[in-house]
Amino acid sequence: MEWEAGTVAVVTGAGSGIGLALADALARSGCSIVLADVQADALAAATEQIDAHGVDTLVVPTDVSKVDEVAALADATLERFGAVHIVCNNAGVTGAGDPWFGPLESWEWTMGVNFWGVVHGVRAFLPHLIAAGGGHVVNTASIAGLWPGLAPSYDASKHAVVALTEDLYNTMQAAELPVGVSVLCPGWVQTGILDSDRNWPAELGELPVTDAVQQVSLDHVRRAVAEGTPPAAVADLVLDAIRADRFWVFPNLDFLELAIARFHDIADGINPTPPEQVPGLPPRTEMMAAMEAMLGED
Repeated sequence: MEWEAGTVAVVTGAGSGIGLALADALARSGCSIVLADVQADALAAATEQIDAHGVDTLVVPTDVSKVDEVAALADATLERFGAVHIVCNNAGVTGAGDPWFGPLESWEWTMGVNFWGVVHGVRAFLPHLIAAGGGHVVNTASIAGLWPGLAPSYDASKHAVVALTEDLYNTMQAAELPVGVSVLCPGWVQTGILDSDRNWPAELGELPVTDAVQQVSLDHVRRAVAEGTPPAAVADLVLDAIRADRFWVFPNLDFLELAIARFHDIADGINPTPPEQVPGLPPRTEMMAAMEAMLGED
């Protein structure tokens, strides 16, 4: 898909990280931008940054887990611009607390934003993309959508995003509709995803507690994220994928090797085995030793 000045792009989770980078890159390419995010202060700062490009900008505070709010986002977009051409369903969170023994609300929150947010976005905007004569949908998943090993609720939500996005692509192809589809599967990227519990909804009760053992792993992951790929580099890959009508977007090819090895094990009927080395993290033996030492201190 090629676009020109005035092409309308909607980005959820646009207040920071990959979402802000996508909005910035699309604005620099001449798109009118619709910014959606649940965090008011981040959205305000993002708006100032995007406005500096001199493009038409619409700001719509949105909790993507709520179908009515995503429908309102679509309505506001059409009311302001009359059409939509690019939709980036990007908003995402990590889980909070223990996935197996902690409160179920942590799963509800993660699936609500990461999975249902994408479902709501596709369903709300797809008819308008078709009506505009064509466009492109980008759904942000994760390499965790192909290789589980980060956090259960997060991994499950991102597997679901990969699956629904591939189904959407196949549907558009079978129906010969002029809507391109891409799925973004990054590894470590310099974002605030590990602090997403700052937006924990009060309606779900108290924020689940991260225990000491979980914190050991979290500290390693936090360092890996801080040293990860800049969001702007990820956004450039996404724009290239939109232009080339390319489905898969992999910013971190070293992680892709883990996913490929996993699928080889599946084909051979081998039981799941954690890898000895995850890109950006210490060897598994060191992480296990640190956790065992922490448990021994209790």
